[in-house]
Amino acid sequence: MPQPKLTASCACGCVDVTVFGAPIACSICYCRDCQRGAQQIEALPNASGVAETDGGTSYVLYRNDRVTCTRGHARLTSYKLRERSPTNRVVASCCNTAMLVNFDRGPHWVSVYHTRLGENAPRPQMRICTRFKRDDVVLPSDMPNHPGYPPSLVVKLLAARLAMLIGRTSPGLAEIGRA
Repeated sequence: MPQPKLTASCACGCVDVTVFGAPIACSICYCRDCQRGAQQIEALPNASGVAETDGGTSYVLYRNDRVTCTRGHARLTSYKLRERSPTNRVVASCCNTAMLVNFDRGPHWVSVYHTRLGENAPRPQMRICTRFKRDDVVLPSDMPNHPGYPPSLVVKLLAARLAMLIGRTSPGLAEIGRA
């Protein structure tokens, strides 16, 4: 597996998800689905916070072949905002900790909740979908703030997909927490 590796652990320590190699990107998303997803998870019994105080949700994006559950796979539960949505918000059911976002089909990446990776997690590089932020929020200028999905992020995602297609892959568990 590519190095370095980080482990995302749930609050009670029963579930570990390990990520390998460099992330594709690290972003804070303000889209409506991320806001609703955070609210859905935060409404679970004893769940810890998911969204930042400004309503954004911070993620570290990894190729799905570089994410694997190393402990507690059976405790991972998938939540959807809509029944037919391909998007899964995966929670450790033992303590209702948000772990990651993956997809039934389509995207080739997994978005790991930034807070789960601990103090060695990479710092966010950009804010995306800021046109959906709450009206009372004034974003600082400490990193780029994009109203949608910036071309730089799209290029990074395409480059990761290309690297996977030309054979620089490793076995992973993209199906983590799928319903």
